[in-house]
Amino acid sequence: MNTNKYFNKLAIIASVVLLFVAVGCKKFLNQQPITDVGPEFVFNDVASTYQAIAGVYSRLVGDQGFGIRLSLYYPVDNDEMQGPTGATDNDRRDIARYSASPSNAQLSSPFNQLFQGIEFANICIDNIPKMAMYSGGTDQQKKQLQRMYGEALTLRAQFYLEAIINWGDLPSHFQPAYLQAQIYPFPSRTDRDTLYTHILADLKTAEDLVPWRNDVTSIGDIVDERLTKGTVKGLRAKVALFAGGYSLRQDGTMKRKSDYLTYYQIARDETNDVITSGQHALNPSFRALWKDQVCGHAVTDPQGELMFQASAIGLSGAEDTKLGYYNGPTVNGLGNKSINVLPTYFYLFDTLDLRKDVTCVPYTVNADGVTKTGVAITAINDGKYRRDWITNPVILPTNAVQYMGLKWQILRYSDVLLMFAEAENEINGPTIAAYTAINTVRRRGFGKALSTADATVDLAGLSKATFFTAIVKERSLELGGEGIRKYDLIRWNLLAATLAQTKQTLTDMSNQVGIYANLPKSMYYKNSSTADDKTLWSNSFYLPAPTSTPANTTKVTWFGVAGTANAIYATALSRFATGFVTGKSELMPIPQPARDANFNLTQNPGY
Repeated sequence: MNTNKYFNKLAIIASVVLLFVAVGCKKFLNQQPITDVGPEFVFNDVASTYQAIAGVYSRLVGDQGFGIRLSLYYPVDNDEMQGPTGATDNDRRDIARYSASPSNAQLSSPFNQLFQGIEFANICIDNIPKMAMYSGGTDQQKKQLQRMYGEALTLRAQFYLEAIINWGDLPSHFQPAYLQAQIYPFPSRTDRDTLYTHILADLKTAEDLVPWRNDVTSIGDIVDERLTKGTVKGLRAKVALFAGGYSLRQDGTMKRKSDYLTYYQIARDETNDVITSGQHALNPSFRALWKDQVCGHAVTDPQGELMFQASAIGLSGAEDTKLGYYNGPTVNGLGNKSINVLPTYFYLFDTLDLRKDVTCVPYTVNADGVTKTGVAITAINDGKYRRDWITNPVILPTNAVQYMGLKWQILRYSDVLLMFAEAENEINGPTIAAYTAINTVRRRGFGKALSTADATVDLAGLSKATFFTAIVKERSLELGGEGIRKYDLIRWNLLAATLAQTKQTLTDMSNQVGIYANLPKSMYYKNSSTADDKTLWSNSFYLPAPTSTPANTTKVTWFGVAGTANAIYATALSRFATGFVTGKSELMPIPQPARDANFNLTQNPGY
């Protein structure tokens, strides 16, 4: 291979794509392309630099980013959701079942796009501080450019975090490719601890450059979806928890650093800063957050709960998302229904937890776009991104569009509260502050007043160990289907045990033993109902079914007969995490094309 040719090509591709930006943040960025090719033109003033930053944001989405692969292919199977039905395919099904090989077609492009995002960020990080306006412009210009420099540092950290949690140790790329090629054209893998140290430092720098949400207008910017200080701090906390957590090392063992509490302290301090800032809050309604905010394409976010969103535009695979098409319930038969809620997760929710009706959708939508057909327990879909909730504009049931402009949520304020509770408990035990954080999230989940103590839902009297167990559960109930669970289980070193326990619980459900003996074998949904919650059903999910079909309802086999003929055994369990191997499956294989391009890139354990 001609090394100069290869790396010159990388540099050219990066420059061209940056200069002809496919903007990924429609709400706040001018979509006119920059039409010169030199950095002296691109990084000349605030407006053109603004477009360069848009190019960095754009690498979050599209089919190879959080548009579908990073959001819906990679995070399953876990104890909440499982991937699509069907035979092994050396493709998306194998990824979900932990059977991916280095040649799997769905690995290479997302891997490349993450490093493309890192490269775009590197170009901005290298050039913005060199601008005459950065140090010599007006106060407003300097603050706007400082913000963009901080955004580039933060976005690079996000790309690296996503790459590390999927592939482990990776090459160090903290300068533009044209400089990298001159010094170290074929870099070997750098230990993730070193990478984490670098991006934690970057995020600390970015904190002082990016304004708080309520201070954005004071520097001449508008309130929009761009990153603010709370986002930077929340992301730094998230990175710290991964840096202090367990991960699969190159020797095939799960390890955490001996000084892991140092990282929990970082997470505790950063999340505490966000909480005490008063800049962010929870939407009082979990349902309204998802139906009216996210699926409603809301322009404003009054509470600031949606702290980091991967925007989506264009109705194409370049910079939109397939959220609500690949996942969620079908409408008039349109959609893939490729993410299924595990029966075990459906029954993890308390009967009064309102989040269940948002996260779990036991129906499909008929040809009229409003009436529903109930489905079996093994056909339930995730519901936070659902086609029948989309408004502004409404997607007609006859419209076969696959890209619907829904934004993937990378960080919400409830996650910040739960990260604080986890870190506080790890360091100081279950303090009043830790209880306040987790109970605020729980109160919202049960439809209670957020700031009022409520003995019916509040946790109390737990030990450090049982409080951690509560955190493990609460993060699943609150953040289910948001691409977080698998990676949480890995950093806690609970993935192998949790998958094994889930398989055993699915078996018990199938055999209808223990607490599952008296659950309904059949469910009855109301004919012609437009309900999108539990009121669609005439009987309870938690009590034995009636002996005869209620009037104006249709029967659905729910649990059915016990044993191996049961759909839970035959449909859900038979494909759940079938390829998982401890000491291997906690990471995905490095894509073979990446190794072909860089002979110093070694493979992960077991592949």
